Amino acid sequence: MRGWLREAAGGLPRQFWFLWTGTLINRLGAFVVIYLAIYLTQDLHFSQSQAGLVLGAYGVGGAIGTMTGGVLTDRWGRRPTMLIAQFGTAALMLSLGFAGQFWQLLVGAWLLGVFAEGVRPAFQAMMVDVVPDRDRIRAFSLNYWAINLGFAGAAILAGMLAKVDYLLLFVVDAGTTLITALISLVFIAETRPVRAAVRRVRGGPGLGTVFRDRVFVSFLALNFVIVLVIMQHMSTLPIAMTADGLSPATFGWVIAVNGLMIVAGQLFVPKLIDGHNRSRVLALAILIMGIGFGLNAFAGSAAFYAVTVVIWTLGEMLQSPSNSALVAELSPSQLRGRYQGVNSLSWSAGSALAPVIGGFVQQHAGSAVLWLSCAALGVLVAIGQLVSGPARERRAAELRLSERALTTPAPAATETPHEEDITPPRQVPVPAEN
Repeated sequence: MRGWLREAAGGLPRQFWFLWTGTLINRLGAFVVIYLAIYLTQDLHFSQSQAGLVLGAYGVGGAIGTMTGGVLTDRWGRRPTMLIAQFGTAALMLSLGFAGQFWQLLVGAWLLGVFAEGVRPAFQAMMVDVVPDRDRIRAFSLNYWAINLGFAGAAILAGMLAKVDYLLLFVVDAGTTLITALISLVFIAETRPVRAAVRRVRGGPGLGTVFRDRVFVSFLALNFVIVLVIMQHMSTLPIAMTADGLSPATFGWVIAVNGLMIVAGQLFVPKLIDGHNRSRVLALAILIMGIGFGLNAFAGSAAFYAVTVVIWTLGEMLQSPSNSALVAELSPSQLRGRYQGVNSLSWSAGSALAPVIGGFVQQHAGSAVLWLSCAALGVLVAIGQLVSGPARERRAAELRLSERALTTPAPAATETPHEEDITPPRQVPVPAEN
């Protein structure tokens, strides 16, 4: 066991563990968004459509937050962006708990989305900065494990607090966010790579650079499709189970299998996939997820639904750390925040569209067609991962070489460039049209 623990968690940088601790503490109290719809409809007696608008405002704010956070991560730095987002989230979380009018809740949820999601690019970029390439799959597995462990604890704690007073949900959530912000303030140092002296040109790399990177965008497109599949477990799956005569409580323990499996087994994943081709690992993971969701077409009992959760969770456990590590390798250090922001945006967009598309198919074509379509999408995305894999590996290799070149001392520049006018050095490959 000691040997396994050393392999799973040993040798990682000290700053990574501060980030990991902040993630765990923050996730243990992250339950306001999960319970927000229930709070709005049952405690404040708003309609379902009004609750939907508030949740939608949070989603819109989140999309803006990830993009803005990505840009600020590269311009201001990781640490200041994280601190502003975390302290802002704590304040807005507490303010939302005292809001009573609909327009206050709408604006408050929008602002909360901007700040709460704005921290993600900075956090992810900082983790990539401090963890060497060879350890990133382990690091992302550990972080993913902490997220799910915290989520499991939050679900239990939130139920207890909601029975006492819904306001406690907001107070405790704000408190855990504040603790995370204080950890960032006291223990975490800036990690943004020092920009090499480069020639001054008009304009500089921005979000357009990310969207012109066809290798990266095609990878995100594949991820976006599979997010549409994964997120069905939060929208159409409970509807399908209810239609089969199963209670909401039954759905709760069936879906809890997902979190339990991740907490119990995620730390074994890095050893399992070590040395294997990443594109093949991703293809296999996505194929397993597609099969798991596809089998819901034949499910009718709680036990069968639980088996399907076991199957697609296995795929999720393989896919998540591999996917995060590959995003990190495809992100140039000087644009890492922007790349992580666009990656987060793809997940936010997929999460927002999944219930809309899934619900439409389920209503007009039936659950069986929905689940079989999920299986078909899994097969197509798996093939796409295999086909596009070589181009991604070439791009990752090119970036590794260019990053090494950036660490080589350069001759002093005759002119100090403005940050807005800095472009990557000539050695950094411009995204090609592959």
